[in-house]
Amino acid sequence: MTFNSTHPPMIMGILNVTPDSFSDGGQYNSPDKALERAVEMIAQGADIIDIGGESTRPGAESVATQEQIDRIAPVLHAIRKELGDEILISVDTTDYEVAKYALLNGSNWINDISAGEDAGIFTGESEPMLALAAKQNAPIVLMHRQGVSATMQHAPFYEDVCREVTSYLKNRAQQALQAGVKHHNIILDPGIGFGKLLEHNLKLLAHLDELVALGYPVLLGTSRKRFIGDINGLDIPEERMAGTCATTALGVQAGVQIFRVHDISENRQAADVAWRIKNAR
Repeated sequence: MTFNSTHPPMIMGILNVTPDSFSDGGQYNSPDKALERAVEMIAQGADIIDIGGESTRPGAESVATQEQIDRIAPVLHAIRKELGDEILISVDTTDYEVAKYALLNGSNWINDISAGEDAGIFTGESEPMLALAAKQNAPIVLMHRQGVSATMQHAPFYEDVCREVTSYLKNRAQQALQAGVKHHNIILDPGIGFGKLLEHNLKLLAHLDELVALGYPVLLGTSRKRFIGDINGLDIPEERMAGTCATTALGVQAGVQIFRVHDISENRQAADVAWRIKNAR
């Protein structure tokens, strides 16, 4: 898939097949429930289904490779059997073996919150996740985070969060190109909420155009996140849908092309309206 300024925003629907994700943990961790939710998300306007077998919420512990595969495999196969090959599926993992399994069994994209770095640490190889994406000609989402899930929110610190995040992602994109990933298959994600305080998240959201200016497709993941609750005093993630839609509309105006969300129809509507307004200029 090639992105350009005339391509309408895409909605990536979150499908966590985990017991402990921050908002929907345990809701879809059976193949039947996950398939039902995938069908529902497509009907509501999702362009991509993002399947995750490991929670990456603040404080989450890592999940073993085989357990991740055991979680996503039946869901991946059920979606492909029911919905065919036309639906785009992404696998949300930092594990090389999980990503490889998924790509060989029906997934189209890799969504890696470590920007490919974790895979190298655990395999002892140089950039194996990037090499995998290149070999399979698969789009890969490279996200910025500070620290790891278990500790990333303890004391995040930046001198200049926009400059540091943009510089890091530019470097990772260059590494991906060197590994053979095609330019149009590299997608950048500022990692809202991943090792960032409220003020960091707000700065990044206010300067999304600077990340877009690097020339790669940008993915934004703000869905139901704590910073929205911090602003509005909402402790329950499901109550943060309207705040999420606000960031989606602003993201469209800044040039963001992919939005990873829980609430599909509402964010689809926000993205489409913002897109029409942007193109009326």
